[in-house]
Parts: sequence; structure tokens; C-alpha cells
Amino acid sequence: MAPITGVLLCLAYILGLLSTAITWGSCGLLVILIVIAVLASFGRRSSYRNKLPNSFWQIEPQIWLLAGLVGFGATIYFQIRTPHPSENDVSKFITATLKDSVQVVTVQGTITSTPRLTRNQRSQFWLEAFHLNIGNDISKEISGKLYTTVPLLQATGLHEGTRITTTGILYKPKSPNNPGGFNFQAYLAREGSFAGLKGKEVSLIDSEINNKTKNWGWWTVRQKILRSQVQWLGVPEGVLVSAMVLGNRVVDLPSSVSDSFIRVGLAHALAASGFQVSLILGVVLAIAQRFSNRIQFIIGVLALLIFLGLTGLQPSVLRAVIMGIGALTALALERKVQPLGLILLAATLLLFINPIWIWDLGFEFSFLATLGLIVTVPALTNKLDWLPPTIATLIAVPISAYIWTIPLQIYNFGLISPYSILVNIITTIPISIISLGAFISALAALIHPAMGSALAWLLYYPTYYLMELVNFFARLPGAATAVGIISSLQLVIIYGLFILTCSLKWWQKKWWIVGLVTISLIFIPAWQTQASLFRVTVLAAGKEPVLVIQDRSKVLLLNSGDETTSRFTVLPFLQQQGINQLDWAVAAEPNSMNNINGWSLLLQNLSVKNFYNCPNRDRSIKITAKLTDPNCQQLLPEREISTGSTFIKLLDAQQQILQIQIQDRIWLILGEREIEKTDTKLPHAQVLVWSGEKLDSSLIAAVKPEVAIASSAKLDPKTIAELQQGKTKVFLTGRDGAVQWTPKDKFEIAVETVEDKASAL
Repeated sequence: MAPITGVLLCLAYILGLLSTAITWGSCGLLVILIVIAVLASFGRRSSYRNKLPNSFWQIEPQIWLLAGLVGFGATIYFQIRTPHPSENDVSKFITATLKDSVQVVTVQGTITSTPRLTRNQRSQFWLEAFHLNIGNDISKEISGKLYTTVPLLQATGLHEGTRITTTGILYKPKSPNNPGGFNFQAYLAREGSFAGLKGKEVSLIDSEINNKTKNWGWWTVRQKILRSQVQWLGVPEGVLVSAMVLGNRVVDLPSSVSDSFIRVGLAHALAASGFQVSLILGVVLAIAQRFSNRIQFIIGVLALLIFLGLTGLQPSVLRAVIMGIGALTALALERKVQPLGLILLAATLLLFINPIWIWDLGFEFSFLATLGLIVTVPALTNKLDWLPPTIATLIAVPISAYIWTIPLQIYNFGLISPYSILVNIITTIPISIISLGAFISALAALIHPAMGSALAWLLYYPTYYLMELVNFFARLPGAATAVGIISSLQLVIIYGLFILTCSLKWWQKKWWIVGLVTISLIFIPAWQTQASLFRVTVLAAGKEPVLVIQDRSKVLLLNSGDETTSRFTVLPFLQQQGINQLDWAVAAEPNSMNNINGWSLLLQNLSVKNFYNCPNRDRSIKITAKLTDPNCQQLLPEREISTGSTFIKLLDAQQQILQIQIQDRIWLILGEREIEKTDTKLPHAQVLVWSGEKLDSSLIAAVKPEVAIASSAKLDPKTIAELQQGKTKVFLTGRDGAVQWTPKDKFEIAVETVEDKASAL
């Protein structure tokens, strides 16, 4: 088979997997390749032959047809390999009754991952379940993978291979309720899991069997390395050193450290991938250079396989290992390495092993960064030929990786790291030294822990100053700038332009045009949308009403929720919308430390021009202390505040009742607590937003809302009946998700709207 035929079939397979994102995408790909086959057959006999590259005519029409069938078959293979719950999967036992209750179940299973610390200070691990007890009624043999969290103390001594009994609450993961929210359901499905377990107590099964498994396994090697490096370096320096050699998926790195690295664009330094593989191969080949090519190949492959065992079967690591073995093979056969062919082969092999990885972000970022290094670094280095070669390469590498990964980053997160290239250039040498030293220290730790600790101690100051440098840039204004997410169509066009630039000489000469078009595609649509958008969003944020009012380029936020709500609901939504500044922020929620922490988190990531606080001296002091420079004022009863075309009035400070006039509509916002009888005369309002507590009949009669939005999943039956009697349209954010209102489209469920637009693309 000719090389170009193999390339075409590999590309067809990958395109077939990508087409699964589009309805009838597989059929479209098949039709396109059939049309190309017909055109190729016609063109080979016509005068058009001289107008297309010779490589095009080297491909027989039947090869194009075969490529179409391969692409179509890839979509079928993807569906076959997509995880589905088995007949006795644990998720099948989560009945409607169990969903609506807090009934405690008992699950027996085997831990299949290293326990990790979550942000909620609980321990998380994957549990392969094999037995389930629900009360005294159900006792069954089951199967399935459970996303399990338990109290931190209950996880002491747990490791991979431990058989445990866990009591807790079973639940099914939910799809996101808010635009920009994390799709926990899809994440678990990609991992082959369809249920979660919030554990309360853990006990061991068959302690003798567990003791036998305690002394073997890759986890023991990882723990030995980690303990050795932490012993003299301490925390977090020792943990960071271990993460830089083993990867942050198997090392429990403090969230504050990982957040800072991610914020400045250094997430790759914490992920075991090509960088570590390059270092390993460099060291191994340097040591083994006096041996024959065959011996170098064997030693290199063994080193890579050991590294793979230590880091775990992650897509990015597998990609790097396959490419490393390919390079070693070329060395053994004394042949020239073809990097593009090697990365295409690695991608095809991995996606054949597990086609679900096509939608794994780690897989996507790893391949795009590597592709950027292969095709863009040489061109950039040539442009920087006025610099010494080492410095030119030092600059070209981070720029190339950044260019090829930033569109995907914006598509998924709506964020860019303006300091990323500079930080990567500055930290390349320190990260290389620390990674190499960590690798040597890890090998020494396997010989004797004290030796590993001593070598790791030498890395203390480089690691400490690296963390200080990262924290400095992470604290700078705009370290993570929200630009808003781009659509699938924009993403395809941008990468299409990148491929044209790399493939055709004319486009290579006009690379600056591609740069301008790319920047325009990212920023101009977002700017136009913000300049004309007027929308009110009531987020699904627990019992507390949280509103975001977007008045063209001006933004108002009412309430923040607690720290968890701010981190996983409010902030992702604002970032998805490209919002970096709040023109007005209003804190009308109850006085609690959780809500203060919620505002604190938002104020660390956003600037605030004007901050309004309900009368409460203690909370005002605490929140004001978190503010750097905004104009912080108190909301006074009956004093109207103008925020653009929106007017806010505090009707009752004690019960936290707000009136908001948005254009020609009156919105009445009730606090989280149950509304008692009040002397305040409540006005008629078109929209009523409240926590979902039971409403007094007199309140409903006075307000007479046309639309009622409750921040809950259920309502009191009497309240529902009275609202329906008045022909009020009712939304429940706990059930329906976020609700949005625009003057044109009126009220609609936000997540359904986003999904419909994505489907149209």
C-alpha cells in the first residue's frame, strides 16, 4: 500500500470519529468522499489533470471510495464502543423512589484508582462494584463503575486493589443546568460510569486478601517516590516535584498550586506527556550511546514502559510513548523519522484502541500541541534566524504550541492566558531542570528512599522560585481573560486555515492574513453580540436566586451564592459570556460565611465597578475587605438605584425583598428565607423570583405574577395550585435549569437553547 493511501485511510478514520458530533455526519462524510472519487475518476481522463497536485492523481478512485467506507465504519465502531450500562449495572437500581429519598445503601467493590482529595475536602476514587444492598429488600450481585466520594478520614489507608464495603447514597449524575456548566453526566459516561456514590462509612472486606495486595502494584512504586520526595522537600514543593515527573492525575497536587499553573498556561508542566518522554529518552540514549542501536532500542522501550506504568494509561502519555517507540524504531533501523506520519499513526492506533478518546480534552490538547511543534516550530525558527538557535527555539516552541491549542481552549472554556507565552519562555529552563532532577530523584528513591530524598532536596530552591514566579503572574490583572466561547463552525474554520497555511506555499507567504482572520473570527462576533445583547439569566444555583443582567456591554450580578456555586456555576457562566468586569454587583443574600467566600472568589477573578450591599454592618466590613477598589455602597430602603436601563429598589431589608425594573417589566426578588407577614406593601410584578419556599396566599394575590421562577426542584402543592389558578407560568431552576429572558424571545430554558443552537451548527 502506498504511503499516501495509508495517510488517507487514517485521516478518514479520524474524520469519521469527529463526524459523530454532527447528526448524520457519517453520511455526509461518505457522500463527500464518494463525490471526490467520481471527480477523481473523471479528472484522471480530462484536461483538469494538470490543475491539481500530482499527489491527488496518485490516489485511485476506489481508494477514495474505501476511505469513505472507513470513515462511515468509524462512526459505527464509535457507537459500538460507546459505554452503555449493562443489565445489572448499579445505575439500574436507582429507582424513582430511591432518587427522591435519602435512603442509605451498602455497596461492595474494588477500588481501581488512587484516592484523591476534592475541593470539598472529601476523598474521591473509582469503585468497581460487585454487590448492592438496599435496606432489607434488595441484595444483588451487580456490576458497574461508581464515582465514589467519602469523608477524608474514612479513606485513610485505601489504595488501588482494596476491596471495601461502603455505605452511602446512590445518585445519577445530572447534565448541566446552566450554560457553561460542567457536564458531569457526560464526563462519567466517557469513563464508563453511570452513577455516583456519596459514601459515609468505609470498611474493608477480606483483610487477608487486602494485605496480600498491599505489597505490589504500580501504586506502591508511586507512593514510594512521592514519600521520598516529600520527606525533605515538604509540601507543596515535594508534591509539585512528584507531579512534574508522574503527572497530576496520579499525584494529589493542592488545588491552589494547580490553579495557578493552569491560570498562566503551564498546565502541561503538571501533566505527564511528551515533555517527560523527551527528557527520559534524552537521558537514556545519552547513557546508552556506547551500546549498539538494538540495545539502545531495548533500553529506551523499557524506560518508556516503566514510565507508562508509573503515570497510568492516560491518552496524552500513550501518545508520547507511541511516538517515542516510533523514534526508537527509526533509530534501530537507521531510518529517518517522519514526525507527521508518526503522530498520525499514533493517533489512529490510540483511537482504534479507544475511539471515545476523540472527545478527551487531554488527548486533543496533546496532539494539537505536538502537531504545532512539528509544523510550526521550523517556520518560526527560520523567522527568528537573527537570534542564536537555542534562544530562537526557546521562543518558537511555546508560541507554536499556543497557536495550535488556543482555539480549542477558547471553544471549551472561553479563556485565554495573555502571559502564557512569556511565562513558558521564562520557565522552560527551570521546568527542564526540575523535571530531570525529579526523574533522577525518583530512580534513586526506588533504590533507597533516603537517596531519593537527598537528591530531591537539591531541587527545593528551583521549585520554590518557580512557584513564586507562577503565583506572581497568576495574580496579575487579566491573567485569565474571558473572551467568550466560540462556535463549532468558528473552530473548524480556524483550524482549516491553519492546515491551509501549513500545506500551501501561497498561504505560507500570507500567514499574517490567516492571523488577522483568526483574531477577527474570535473577537468580532463576540463583540457584536455583547454590543447588541439584552438578556436576563436566572441561574440554577440552589435555593438562592442568582441573576445576571446583560445590558449590551454592561453587566449586573445579583447575589453570588456560596463558594461552590460561585466556582462551578456563576464564574463559568460569566467566562462563557466573555465577561471580565461587573459594572454592578448586588449582595442581597443572607449573611453567611459561605456567601462571603462566594463573593471573595468572584472578586479574585473579576473586577467590580460598583458594589451594593444590603444593610448589615458585619458582612459589609468582611466583603469590603475583599474589594480592592470598587465603590462599595449600601442599599437603603426605598432608595432607587439606576444601573443602566435597570432600576433597583430595596423594599424590605429584613426579609431581603428587592424590586427590579427591567425595561417595562417589574421583577420582584424574594430572599432565601420563608416570607413572613410583612408591613411592606408588595407591588404587582410581572415576574416573581424566589427560593421556592411556600408562598402566602395574600402575597400571590398582591403580586399577581405572570411568570414565577423558583430556585428549587419542587414546590409546595398549594403554592403551585394558587399560581396556576392565576395562570402564572412557573419555572423551577432545580428541574428546568437556568431561565433566560430577552425582549424578543421572552422566557426560555437556557440549556435547551444552547443545545438547539449547537445542533443547528
